Amino acid sequence: MLRLLKNPQIQIILVEHRERLTRFGFDYVEAALAAQNRRIMVIEPDEMKDDIVRDMTEVLTSLCARLYGKRSAQHRAQKAMAALQDDHETTP
Repeated sequence: MLRLLKNPQIQIILVEHRERLTRFGFDYVEAALAAQNRRIMVIEPDEMKDDIVRDMTEVLTSLCARLYGKRSAQHRAQKAMAALQDDHETTP
């Protein structure tokens, strides 16, 4: 993402959905690129036109991703600790 934004030779960034580019703040990125005569093309535009609904959806998506990501990381850490304990118990 940063490479795309830093490279002035890239004039158009093509994404399938807005949310795939940024969780929120899409309008700011779009405006910054427009100021450089660059643009973002969205293949599947959002069905939601209400800014408040869209913002709330983006925030909830971000929070859910963090929550499930933390749970997933915690489960992986627990499995790793269990494997280390099992290895330690079986090693003479």
